[in-house]
Amino acid sequence: MTTTPRYASDALTGFAQSLLERTGLPASMAADVAAILVEGDLLGHDTHGLALLAPYLGELDKGSMTRDGSYTRLNGRGATETWDGRRLPGPWLVLRAMEAATAMARAHGTGTVVIRRSHHIACLAAYLKRATDQGLVMELICSDPNTSSVAPFGGTRAVFTPNPLAIGFPTEADPVLVDISASLTTNGMTGRLYRQGNRLEHAWLLDANGAETNDPAVLFASPPGTLQPLGGTAAGHKGYGLALLAEALTGGLAGHGRADAKEGWGATVFVQIIDPGAFAGGDAFARQMQAVADACRSNPPRAGSGAVRLPGDKGVARRTAQLRDGVALQADILPALQPWAQLYELAMPAALS
Repeated sequence: MTTTPRYASDALTGFAQSLLERTGLPASMAADVAAILVEGDLLGHDTHGLALLAPYLGELDKGSMTRDGSYTRLNGRGATETWDGRRLPGPWLVLRAMEAATAMARAHGTGTVVIRRSHHIACLAAYLKRATDQGLVMELICSDPNTSSVAPFGGTRAVFTPNPLAIGFPTEADPVLVDISASLTTNGMTGRLYRQGNRLEHAWLLDANGAETNDPAVLFASPPGTLQPLGGTAAGHKGYGLALLAEALTGGLAGHGRADAKEGWGATVFVQIIDPGAFAGGDAFARQMQAVADACRSNPPRAGSGAVRLPGDKGVARRTAQLRDGVALQADILPALQPWAQLYELAMPAALS
């Protein structure tokens, strides 16, 4: 029986930070990126955790991700700001936007920062607990106007990216952490399965002629197929609507998106923080949402489906276990980082015994 090796989360974070620093990122910026990537793995979002580190290092190496400096504040009015991210690392930008939006929310009840020209922002769920631990509600949405892989409902040619949407809110116990996309699956998952020669569990893709399929190879064909919007051929108008919402709140509000020239892998980002204390109060919010959470978890399950969970339940439990027992990484992650470790003469993380 083969045992999956596990690694101490702080060792993985330190290793990632060291690699990022060797490519030229300042220590504080590298620390933020490393922490968000490892948080993604802790929560179980393993296509958007350390799996992204090798591609990020490649972007830094070729100059497609900005190494230093800061964002430019383009506009602001009370509880809103618009930034040009100058293609700086997405995790660093989102954490700065959270700080700014939190300060606005403490003063005004809500705060929103929209960022144009960010680089990729990694796992959206990885940010939420930082807000909910403060008793705050957070909404995070992003799109990448530089690429497309999702067809509009009824179409066969890509217009959107998966356009993920995340929201986190506190209860009287564990927070609820929602991280979904406007498509049935993601580019990260289909790319991994394609490299492995595997297929999706369901027919969540369309080939170039609009036929449903579970074969990720159609995305790499010429002409390429597409990811289906959430809801698929039966109810994909719902995912289509969410994709349009994401486009409006990111590219629309930022004034930079699919109408502009492409610059390379990146993101346009919407960050909103809400302070329940400015409404009925934090305790009242937590009491109401705990009642909702209890009603969901105590709901009689369908046969064979197991107990009803809330979004984030599994991730928070996995995070707790992996902080205690070590992080189990996908088998292809550390081999992809080995050449970078050799280049910068860094030791690879040692598995826990």
